[in-house]
Amino acid sequence: MIQRIAPLVLILALAGGASAQDATFQTKTLTPETALKAAQVALEFCRKQGYQTAIAVVDRSGVLQVLLRDRYAGAHTPGVATDKAWTSASFKTSTLEFAKETQAGRPMSGIRDVPRVIAAGGGLPIEAGGSLLGAIGVSGAPGGEADEACARAGIKAIADSLEF
Repeated sequence: MIQRIAPLVLILALAGGASAQDATFQTKTLTPETALKAAQVALEFCRKQGYQTAIAVVDRSGVLQVLLRDRYAGAHTPGVATDKAWTSASFKTSTLEFAKETQAGRPMSGIRDVPRVIAAGGGLPIEAGGSLLGAIGVSGAPGGEADEACARAGIKAIADSLEF
């Protein structure tokens, strides 16, 4: 009986030795106001180029925080922008780069079959201090590079407030 209790006591002692600091972690995420500012600036940048777009900002887990759709943006653009942002947050990369790395014949090409994955430019991670805070996705400009330029403008507008 004592031989059975000794391992149990050891396990409980080791488990009890973990501090609360080891059992939890903290993350940073964008405030709704910061996410909104990024989206608004990206939308305005697109407008100045003559593009009607939708802009989505998600948190670090890919959960939607802000969605803006310009008045003449296509019906598909809100969903595509959201999924570009989700893809960027999920894979922690630009969706333009992701598109290159997942082309047919590449080792990661199968990942394109995952629901919600968008392998087209326009999604960028929002990072500061080495941490992922969220991502922004743009849809509706003529091509992935143009979508990404709008997304970059949104990130640039909030960059100073994110440095920590």
